[in-house]
Amino acid sequence: MWLMPAGEAPHKQIEQDPGRRERYLMCDLAAWGAEWLDASHLEIDRPGPSYTVDTLRQLRRERPDDEIVWMIGADQALSFPKWREPEEILRLARIAVARRDGIAEEDVHAALSGLDGGGQVTLFEMPTIDVSSTDVRARIAAGRPFRFLVPERVADRIDEQHLYRAARA
Repeated sequence: MWLMPAGEAPHKQIEQDPGRRERYLMCDLAAWGAEWLDASHLEIDRPGPSYTVDTLRQLRRERPDDEIVWMIGADQALSFPKWREPEEILRLARIAVARRDGIAEEDVHAALSGLDGGGQVTLFEMPTIDVSSTDVRARIAAGRPFRFLVPERVADRIDEQHLYRAARA
């Protein structure tokens, strides 16, 4: 399994963004010690906005015989029909959707039902960790505790590099 930071998020700006290389390094640090987990630099190496369909096309070219499963949360699945070329994404990979509290399975299926291949999406359970990257960055910028919300090596890197700190006057 790969953690894959976006090179350039097409739909949102990150305040105090440390840059694509630093975000990749934090993913690499987060994966440290887990044999089944690694960080991918595929999206950060590609210029321009990071669209899932472009990433999957590249993965398919590089790994034509691999089964590719793209994991997203149920919250993202609700907006999936608005993604760039959602039916092409469904053709290029299986989509696995992590259930989220407050989002009914029926709502996920309804959101995807109009898409060719949308009925082949798999929902799965995973432990809920109520932490968002936006909240972590806000805590850091405000000088509030955050270390218990990210892996220790990532917290160390954030502290060492003074990442996500609000600009000081």
